[in-house]
Amino acid sequence: MFFKVLTRLWLTAAALMTSQYVIAGPMGFNDSYMAMGDFNNHWRESFINYAITPRDALGVGATYMRADDKTKTRTLEEVIYTRLLQRWNLPHAQANVWFIGGVGALQAEDKQEGVHHDVSKVMITPGIQFDYETTRVYFAATHRFYRASDINHDFTSARAGFSFYETDYDKTQPWLIVEARNMNGLSDKVEVTPMLRLINKNFFVEAGVNNAREPRFNFMYIF
Repeated sequence: MFFKVLTRLWLTAAALMTSQYVIAGPMGFNDSYMAMGDFNNHWRESFINYAITPRDALGVGATYMRADDKTKTRTLEEVIYTRLLQRWNLPHAQANVWFIGGVGALQAEDKQEGVHHDVSKVMITPGIQFDYETTRVYFAATHRFYRASDINHDFTSARAGFSFYETDYDKTQPWLIVEARNMNGLSDKVEVTPMLRLINKNFFVEAGVNNAREPRFNFMYIF
């Protein structure tokens, strides 16, 4: 229920709010809100945070995870803290290192050989993200620990892309983004997804199809 309500709230906010900036990182500028979502058949993540300082943000998130063979399902609702650890403002680029960590309630469901187990546990999710961006190229690498008692679903992701051409600030800019990611204990495969990203001012949307022929949709909005 929490996941559905939170997702609807963020989608509504993304449709109504306005602001000045869009960045690649997991938080916006001071006193701003950031809403993000990432959705496909086996992974659905949404969160919203508020930048309490230029380097710190607090928020809440909801994540749905499912194994490739559909024998394991995880639902996580967490409180998330984001910290900008380091920033390099280069002449024509910016690079950042972020800490992203959360703690929350995990609902785990396992179905194997006719046996059905449901458990509730506390999960912690500390991680690090590095990103580098110019107006024409983008790269990011993320690793987050998803740990609970007897559960390890550590998440690793790398994404890179380029814009097709330069645009003015108030015009939409198209990008091609390719991401490779994996979640330990839920998939033995590396999911690879090429996506079209459209950026305009304070938001972006991404859509694509992964190497398992499953659709994927992402969004980010700062307000």
